[in-house]
Amino acid sequence: MRFTLNLLALVAALLTLLVTLTFAQSTAPRAAKDPELIDAQGYTKLVERYKGKPLLVTFWATWCEPCRDEYPMLNELAKQYAPQGLNVVGVDLDQDGDLILMRRFLARYKPIFPNYRKKQGGEDAFVQAVLPGWTGSIPASFFYGKDGQQIGNFVGAGSREKYEAAIRMLLSKP
Repeated sequence: MRFTLNLLALVAALLTLLVTLTFAQSTAPRAAKDPELIDAQGYTKLVERYKGKPLLVTFWATWCEPCRDEYPMLNELAKQYAPQGLNVVGVDLDQDGDLILMRRFLARYKPIFPNYRKKQGGEDAFVQAVLPGWTGSIPASFFYGKDGQQIGNFVGAGSREKYEAAIRMLLSKP
């Protein structure tokens, strides 16, 4: 009899767990979509889309430690300067095999700005579309004036002070 009671208690617990998990899955927020893939032409269109607005494009990857350090600061700066017209866009350079890490990274930092992911291949054309002579090293951020022209960049980690000075200069340009 004791065995039967324990078995019934176990079955009841399993049914409760099943109902709870089913409800949790149906009410859980859906995972965000993966960032849109872009190539060199997609990057050029992206920059054109923001013409007339100050734009900061940051390149990052989950395997890049300075990128992981800088990303939260860029998210804070995006929040701080958005009311003044700053637009920020991220471009992830992770390989296809690192999608899970990229998803976790974005879920952790909850960026307020859109992110894209570079398509695999075509590295030379992509780098030339961003800045001829750029080696592709990251972290890297590129600043575009309202006219759509690149007016500056940081290659390598930048301090908050450097970013704020560049952003203020970018926002002050007519």
